[in-house]
Amino acid sequence: MTQYIWWQKGIIYQIYPRSYQDSNADGIGDLPGIIQRLDYLKSLNIEAIWLSPIYPSPMYDFGYDVANYTAINPIFGTMADFDQLLVESHQRGLKVMLDLVPNHTSSEHAWFLESRSSRDNPKRDWYIWRDPAPDGGVPNNWLSYFGGSAWTFDEQTGQYYLHQFLKEQPELNYRHHEVLPTMLNEMRFWLNKGVDGFRVDVICLMLKDDQFRNEPPNPEWDGKVLHGSLQHIYTNNLPGVHDLIRQMRGVLNEYADRMMVGEIYMPYEDLVTYYGQNMDGCHLPFNFQLILTPWQAQAVREVVELYESVLPSGAWPNWVLGNHDQHRLATRVGANQARVANMLLLTLRGTPTYYYGDEIGMEDGTIPPEFVQDPPALKQPEVAHIVGRDPERTPMQWNSDPNAGFTAEHVIPWLPLPADYAERNVAKQETEPTAMLKFFRALTALRQTEPSLSVGDYASVETGVADIFAYLRTAPNSDRFLVVLNFGALSFESAEHRLNLSQVAPRATIAVATDMVRTGLVDLTSLSLAPNEGLVLRL
Repeated sequence: MTQYIWWQKGIIYQIYPRSYQDSNADGIGDLPGIIQRLDYLKSLNIEAIWLSPIYPSPMYDFGYDVANYTAINPIFGTMADFDQLLVESHQRGLKVMLDLVPNHTSSEHAWFLESRSSRDNPKRDWYIWRDPAPDGGVPNNWLSYFGGSAWTFDEQTGQYYLHQFLKEQPELNYRHHEVLPTMLNEMRFWLNKGVDGFRVDVICLMLKDDQFRNEPPNPEWDGKVLHGSLQHIYTNNLPGVHDLIRQMRGVLNEYADRMMVGEIYMPYEDLVTYYGQNMDGCHLPFNFQLILTPWQAQAVREVVELYESVLPSGAWPNWVLGNHDQHRLATRVGANQARVANMLLLTLRGTPTYYYGDEIGMEDGTIPPEFVQDPPALKQPEVAHIVGRDPERTPMQWNSDPNAGFTAEHVIPWLPLPADYAERNVAKQETEPTAMLKFFRALTALRQTEPSLSVGDYASVETGVADIFAYLRTAPNSDRFLVVLNFGALSFESAEHRLNLSQVAPRATIAVATDMVRTGLVDLTSLSLAPNEGLVLRL
């Protein structure tokens, strides 16, 4: 019988520490705050928590500008707090994953301060420095994701350094023989403490073209976000990056049951190469296609079928519907379809990654201009509504008290609370039998106890209805499940459907319904499905 590892069986839950729970009334969430909420986290039936960066940082990019890879930012607490979080999480059977940011450091990291100090410093080539172009301008046309050139001129040493994000985030040079071994030792520091894995930021950007060639124009650019005007063939997905990842995987293999997820936004044919030729790359290259695909039943089905068809032998699938860089799920698909989306995410084959607050249906917050903090939005105000990430990072909504129980009543939280927090919060939903939170727990509890849903096989089912996506989940010696999802909303014409699914079975029992009301035995020769309705059916 196949033995599955924790990261294959369970759900990974992302916490944005600034926004989860503030324990010391400074308006910013912290590690002691997360410790206070561990029993809640355990109640969600998740397997692991993934923490966005908690390292020392000047916070130009809210922790993705790391000034020290082996310490804790005082904003979030102390190393003793982290050790306590690790111990108490493990006591509850929860794994802990950290964000690793190997592509770039903070400009205040000691390595970069040395590199910048002179051209002959031993750490000069730990970063990517280039002479000006003949006209004195930037070395090439490479662009920053956050707007403008990817090069900044250093007056002291007369060269430009590379940064694909903020100028305060200089890029490490993994062609230098000392850089990767040093980063691997930073990983070992946390693994020795007992950290269970890493989510690796922009893992596909870690290697750049050694000839520094100009990138070609993108003929499909929509004219909005400048970074999209080029095809990034010399800064993204270079073949040599796989050797770096293989060595990172080698470090994880020195320890039992540790893993890494790679952040990679790519088409499937490129994405699956990040598993490694011999399954020696990322355990899970992040699969973001559900976020990027139009929310239509057949479009989603095509994505699922394509992914299943291209996965290499031995590769484990994964799915994502929300994170700290994307507008919230309930905002993207609507509050009613958010339940259908949750049912999809939690019943597809593979590991789901879940974003904090989606379990109560949190939506994007409205951020007044004076409260905007996200660098891309500040640098590109004309497209702030597209690139700004503050709306999906607002504080967790715990109760209806002022500041939603996130911080003390007299404190101004680092981002304003969404207006609906008094009606949409954990405490309120704990008392409502049909609330989103109760629906989420019902799904996760079922998934946790049924091998067919956690590790079983997937097969789609023809329904003949464009609005409907249906599929089977099966495992040996276990109950079979049929998932039927209606992507049709109330506003759609004829969004209510009656299906004949007798080719699967004559009848079934409702295990979970999106409305948390419908129960009992159903006739699969004539199954009615309302708009925005999804059913998990036990066959």
